[in-house]
Amino acid sequence: MSTAKVAITLDQATLARLDLFVKRKIFPSRSRAIQEAIADKLTRLERSRLAIECAKLDPEFEKALAEEGLSQDGKATAHELDQIIEGLNEIPGA
Repeated sequence: MSTAKVAITLDQATLARLDLFVKRKIFPSRSRAIQEAIADKLTRLERSRLAIECAKLDPEFEKALAEEGLSQDGKATAHELDQIIEGLNEIPGA
């Protein structure tokens, strides 16, 4: 994986906290700690966005659409579709 250098500005308190993690060998370097923190934050934001988009779905419309499509090939039962809809309804923010 190729990398690029970037400059960032941190307040002294955050830098001191970061240095403690490096000193305790939780991270091998400041750079690695920041890389992992950014990667984790981006992953969480992407998951949140997916949940938000899923929450916009209309379960009844999606169920009708699925039933219409499946009635042609008969691969899923109405019970299986109900389980899918229930799963959509359990998404945070739905």
